[in-house]
Amino acid sequence: MPSRDAQPGAPLNRASPPTVSSHAVTIPRSSACPGLLRIVPTRDGGICRIKLPGGVLSAAQARAAADASTRHANGVAELTNRANLQLRGVRSGHEAALSAALIGAGLGPAAALSSAYASASPSATTSHTDTPDPTALSSADDVRNVMISPAAGRDPRALIDTTPLCAELLTLLQSEAGFAALSPKFALLLDGGERLARVDHPHDVWLAASADEAGVRFVFGLAGCPGPAADHPNAGEHRDANGTGALAAVPPSRVPALVRALLHTFLDLAAADATRMRDLLATHCADTLLRHAQRYVDFPLARDASLSRWQRQVPADASLRLGAHAQRGDGTWYVGGQPPLGRLDAATLHGLAALAQQHGNGMLHATPWQSVLLPDIPTSAVPAVLAKLIALGLACDPAQAITHVIACAGSAGCAKGLADTKTDALRLAEHLPAGVDVHLTGCPRSCAAAHRAPYTLLAAAPGLYDLYRRDGHPGFGQCVAPQLTIDEAAALLARLARSTPHA
Repeated sequence: MPSRDAQPGAPLNRASPPTVSSHAVTIPRSSACPGLLRIVPTRDGGICRIKLPGGVLSAAQARAAADASTRHANGVAELTNRANLQLRGVRSGHEAALSAALIGAGLGPAAALSSAYASASPSATTSHTDTPDPTALSSADDVRNVMISPAAGRDPRALIDTTPLCAELLTLLQSEAGFAALSPKFALLLDGGERLARVDHPHDVWLAASADEAGVRFVFGLAGCPGPAADHPNAGEHRDANGTGALAAVPPSRVPALVRALLHTFLDLAAADATRMRDLLATHCADTLLRHAQRYVDFPLARDASLSRWQRQVPADASLRLGAHAQRGDGTWYVGGQPPLGRLDAATLHGLAALAQQHGNGMLHATPWQSVLLPDIPTSAVPAVLAKLIALGLACDPAQAITHVIACAGSAGCAKGLADTKTDALRLAEHLPAGVDVHLTGCPRSCAAAHRAPYTLLAAAPGLYDLYRRDGHPGFGQCVAPQLTIDEAAALLARLARSTPHA
């Protein structure tokens, strides 16, 4: 495709329409990712993925999801590493009914599309013209990929409350039909500088709050992540191999326009088989993308060389997702717990919903560590909430080994899995030393972890794993031992942890 970069001195445009006639603007990219309306078959039944705006789920919605999972699936829900919820074991022939039930509970895409979908149900008495386009519904669902901290607006160390901006970005993503061409994996990160933040997941566009003499600005980059603070033991390992690092910064008011410009730039320039920003960066340099994006905004957009070594000012601390922690300002707390390997049955979902209504604000916040927070808990209720979470089977102490283990569906739920990773992960947790983070994956696709875990067990055969240790390079890192049983892996991990405590 010929270059169409803006010429020096050319006037800046405001909210310009797409400038390149692209196949991508009108043709959605195919995907095998589960969604609310695209239920993907697996070994244990279909998977339905519910994208939660900002990771938030109301008590009523949690009950609706629990009931729908019992009626139409196997009653198992999973918290995902993108702070979403998915239902497993969807029964054949129940797909449409499940999707309709979830959308009826307000768990679908934008309200206008959701209303149209509801009006198309068999019980509705509307005209044929009210029937929505299923492709449009699915596309609107697919693009709802904005990650923020589960403690956004409540974390005492945050520089800014990102929840209003998150809502603006979600509206933007669903309001322009051209964005239907984005892959369901295409995702944005909006980091407010919280201590409770997942900043090691690569995102197609990331924005991170940073304070200077001018106030709070959002530093941004492509195909990577903001990374840890300079004094963090893993500083330097955080950027995706094809990412840009920090490019420039804008004030919060310009974030939606910036994101719109970057998304249209991707759609204008990306080849038909390019689904992620890293694919576009393989053929176009970052400066070219910024020059192209310039035509969509009315403010200067160019690389800021002073940000070339930018890093977060405050290290993120994943342990803050567990237990009780004071919120900003008003004397309330958020309380968090983690179900084993992120799995919740319907009864547990009902229990969490009741707890949120009884003691909190009626909301549950999913986290990208496959755990859940209950915000706005009064001080007097904290002990009761913690006790109830534990009674529901959730781990609330970061010293518990099960909070340091993640696993994919494995051979029980996926045809590509070479081992029963869920069962093996539970066994591993019984023997794992404190503080050792381990990822079990049934195949090299690494569906359970978007980040690089310190240690990865890659299934080689049923009950046998190759152990990898992160070494700062792409992939799982260095293979330190092949063909280990779970007991052998636990023993070796204990030795490795003693010799490399910050691995």
